[in-house]
Amino acid sequence: MSAYTVEIRVMPRAALLDPQGQAVQHALQALGFGDVASVRAGKHLVLQVQAATREEAAAKARTMCDRLLANPVTEDYECNVSQ
Repeated sequence: MSAYTVEIRVMPRAALLDPQGQAVQHALQALGFGDVASVRAGKHLVLQVQAATREEAAAKARTMCDRLLANPVTEDYECNVSQ
């Protein structure tokens, strides 16, 4: 087995409101950054995963996202695997 680094990016779906992103945008504008047109706030996770192959590490990461790390109703995710 090898250790793989899995980077997961979880973001709110584009069609849904992003209250956290809106709060950050308003705060930035209040601080004088009026040129910020929009903000989307999400999560960036970095995992070390033991797996036999890169494909297995990616499959494990997708399962983790489907079961815990991302809400399939409101969020989309991307996984990138490196060794």
